[in-house]
Amino acid sequence: MERWSVEDYKQYDQSKNKTKSKYKANKTSIDGHTFDSQKEAEYYCELKLRLQSNEIKSFCLQPIFMLAPGLKYKPDFIIFHHDGSCEVIDVKGFKTKEYIAKKKIFEDKYHFPIIEI
Repeated sequence: MERWSVEDYKQYDQSKNKTKSKYKANKTSIDGHTFDSQKEAEYYCELKLRLQSNEIKSFCLQPIFMLAPGLKYKPDFIIFHHDGSCEVIDVKGFKTKEYIAKKKIFEDKYHFPIIEI
């Protein structure tokens, strides 16, 4: 019969109760910003390099768009180009039903495509 020490049980209990991401994404912090996934954080680093090399004019993180009263959509990034154009970017590992619905409403309302990375 195996016996656990009090410390072993506490460690087991704590590891069992840790909240895990529903889609197995790891939150990552860079430059004081917390990203929902490693993929999103890597894309942020890519945008920083593109900005430093003057490939893009600027970008912004998680702007808020009102789709309807009480319904908001926050894409991951908006990239602003030197020619005045812009791109709405959403870094996706998994497309939820909620995201798919909000994407359709956004594109219908703003007549602007969302680019999924």
